[in-house]
Amino acid sequence: MTTSPHTTPEATDRERRDLFDVLPPSIRKAIEGQPDPEDLLEVVLDLGRPPQARFAGRDIHLGCADVSREDLDHVTARVGDFGDDNRAGIERTLHRISAIRNRRGEVIGLTCRVGRAVHGSARVIEDLALSGKSILLVGRPGVGKTTILRELARVLADASKRVIIVDTSNEIAGDGDIPHPAIGKARRMQVATPSRQHSVMIEAVENHMPQVIIVDEMGTELEAIAARTIAERGVQLVATAHGNTLENLLVNPTLSDLVGGVQTVTLGDEEARRRRTQKTILERKAPPTFDVLVEIQSWNSVAVHADVAKTVDAVLRGRTVTPETRELDESGTVRRSYQRAAAPPEFEVAPFIYGQEREHRYGQERDHRPRRYEHISYEQQFTPAPPAKPATRVHPFGVSRERLQQSAGGAGLAVKVADSLSDADVVLTTKAHYRRRASVLVAAEEQGVPVYVLRRNTPGQIVGFIEQLAEPEDDGSTRQNGAAEAEEGVQRILAGEASTIELRPQSSFVRRIQHRIAEQAQLRSHSVGREPRRRVTIRRTQ
Repeated sequence: MTTSPHTTPEATDRERRDLFDVLPPSIRKAIEGQPDPEDLLEVVLDLGRPPQARFAGRDIHLGCADVSREDLDHVTARVGDFGDDNRAGIERTLHRISAIRNRRGEVIGLTCRVGRAVHGSARVIEDLALSGKSILLVGRPGVGKTTILRELARVLADASKRVIIVDTSNEIAGDGDIPHPAIGKARRMQVATPSRQHSVMIEAVENHMPQVIIVDEMGTELEAIAARTIAERGVQLVATAHGNTLENLLVNPTLSDLVGGVQTVTLGDEEARRRRTQKTILERKAPPTFDVLVEIQSWNSVAVHADVAKTVDAVLRGRTVTPETRELDESGTVRRSYQRAAAPPEFEVAPFIYGQEREHRYGQERDHRPRRYEHISYEQQFTPAPPAKPATRVHPFGVSRERLQQSAGGAGLAVKVADSLSDADVVLTTKAHYRRRASVLVAAEEQGVPVYVLRRNTPGQIVGFIEQLAEPEDDGSTRQNGAAEAEEGVQRILAGEASTIELRPQSSFVRRIQHRIAEQAQLRSHSVGREPRRRVTIRRTQ
């Protein structure tokens, strides 16, 4: 990727110098003395501390005196006005200066982030934007969401579309009244305060007849409602939202409406039997606001959910979803493939079960500790069975009690929530809590109480845990035979003897193991048929 043709290398150097010019002379000199000043990402100035420069892959303390109030005043006097979000900019540049204030409102810290226009940063998803579909971009902070959004605005405007950017904090098109050349022919509407972003979104549609609306950092319910209003008027919407994955949005009550929302539905006995599922289920509440969701994994790699409605429906039913993975190689070619996503409910079973470590054939070492875990990928549906034993007493640690009770009731399994470890048959927690080695979990292992570890505290994964509790035990021969059959089928496909293999009917637990074997071989697998003839088919990815 190169600098945008709308900003020449000379212009890029000039913009970088514009940022250096607002810094105190001693700090500027220290940064320019670095071997790679062009790779600068941020400059951090905190009162009474040494100034810090952050480069790609490394952070350094500049060899200067501690930051003084005069240094902070030097910077704030040379940048634009700070808004309600404590952000300011430098006119005609993409740099962002964010302030930290004390209780009296005085600036005591500054983060000066270098803004860059990167031509080609949106190439991996340009075709999706040009198709006219509304696109939602998610990803961790700093992964490049705003940079890609800015480039998409230019691409769409160059394609003769009427593009309006709703620019909160002036981060997309730069500070000042004249937008940065990196947005091309797109127009920009500034937002006076972040709390008005939703109203400016509606104003843009009503007053300026756009074909495309560009919005960065959607995070409130009002903005989600405004986005739905825009989509219903037939305007293409390209936006970013807080969250790393589609699953993050589903469990976010504020933003879940962007992907259709989630509601709990209680089915009648006849309908539950027809669907062969539990009576209480999760369903999508409405059509998604966005047609496509893109999970940005890095500058050159994304995971694309091309049909958000189908993907959300699959996740809520516990099905395996396989997004399209796109990578931009060094030659500029977009390479596409499919991989098994982390969206289906998966959980790990902690090792110490009633005082003994369980050995699992498909376990893996984790965190460099001598423990083994069983990784299970859940497929489409399961048939609830009546409880064959007294209620299982579960002590949730970091897991929603309400979701646990609701999921257990829908599965027909008697589960009681234990308030303390001493009353529990099992403990249910998340990976994050388990890795912290909380005292409750350590005590459970010492006492031989089983500890079940969810990857995340989501409804789908809690359902998977409930299903595992309801799964009948076997002597191990059934799962071994099923695994052997799956391995043989995988080898036949890899050897070119067949493109698709249909395995014999198995229980849902064995089918999960077979799905896992196919996933490890980078093959696609699906469950077909109805119980008791439900079985797994394995085929090549392409």
